[in-house]
Amino acid sequence: MSPIRVAIVGVGNCASSLVQGIALYRQSPSPDGLIKEVVSGYSVGDIQIVLGIDVDARKVGCDVAEAIFAKPNNTRKFFDQLDPLGAPVIMGRVLDGVAEHMRTKDGTGFVVSDCPESAKAEIVAQLREANVDVLVNFLPVGSQRASEFYMECALEAQVAVVNSIPVFIASDTEWEARFRRRGLPIIGDDIKAQIGATIVHRMLSQLFGARGVGVDHTYQLNTGGNTDFMNMLDQSRLGSKKESKTQAVQAALENRLADQDIVIGPSEFVPWQKDNKVCFLRMEGKQFGGVPMHLEMRLSVEDSPNAAACVVDAIRFCKGALDRGEAGALAAPSAFYCKHPPVQMPEEQALKLLDQFSDEYSCAAE
Repeated sequence: MSPIRVAIVGVGNCASSLVQGIALYRQSPSPDGLIKEVVSGYSVGDIQIVLGIDVDARKVGCDVAEAIFAKPNNTRKFFDQLDPLGAPVIMGRVLDGVAEHMRTKDGTGFVVSDCPESAKAEIVAQLREANVDVLVNFLPVGSQRASEFYMECALEAQVAVVNSIPVFIASDTEWEARFRRRGLPIIGDDIKAQIGATIVHRMLSQLFGARGVGVDHTYQLNTGGNTDFMNMLDQSRLGSKKESKTQAVQAALENRLADQDIVIGPSEFVPWQKDNKVCFLRMEGKQFGGVPMHLEMRLSVEDSPNAAACVVDAIRFCKGALDRGEAGALAAPSAFYCKHPPVQMPEEQALKLLDQFSDEYSCAAE
């Protein structure tokens, strides 16, 4: 099969894990660590990164294989045999993609360069020249205008999208309709982790409901030391992130909680944690006889590989939809892999629909 040609907006930690993982699984056929080994006939090794877009001067002009290890990236390096990809990192638009406190020169934040407003035509031309199939949005949380700019570029260049961040595109009826009219699939919004705070919180919420334990209060507090957490020190950028994470858990509860009874969101930037994310989760409820009980859990994970495990599947589902001429938001992949999909559904229901999607593709391919 021909490779899936992918462009990445935001060559940060998540991009680093994604690129390393593609190279690793191309070299090794072992399915260890993958959610799905084959999706729509494609293996992880069939994904080819052909273009990067960023605004950090230390990355622009580099090959993606080099840029993913440039500062301020600080995720784990788990594949050290990465050859140049022949995928240049071109300069993008800043817009609201960089919070003011992130404009630093000490290596912790971004050394910002920007292209002029007229550069949209150049970015669209680069997407077309690289024959990009799928654009992955890895911009920082709160990048509303910047994300919308790149969605416009994708629509004009006739490129499908995986929207990995909590800017609501796939779940927005107007944006979704625009992708549908252009014959382009989109998966979004806000990628879940493979085993992360949101998916664990959702599964525990379903467990409580299935076992007849009513939930009275719950919180999920997260700390980390990557640029994502540093970016979210600006509380004004957190609105969509908190909504995305909260609604993902609310949808899994037997009964929705009042706003004051559910607290979910990033709580602190801890520099020495680097790309490690620690979640503190508590659920309080009543079991048989109205007797109170509570559950407390601590989860520690490397944040970016956790996201990349879902993104490699989302990319392949997007390409499968392109191959089949499907357009608009893909309901099952969005529900299974994202926190704020157009249609929330239990994981087992989404997984069943995902399997049907792959089976139908296999039958059509035959």
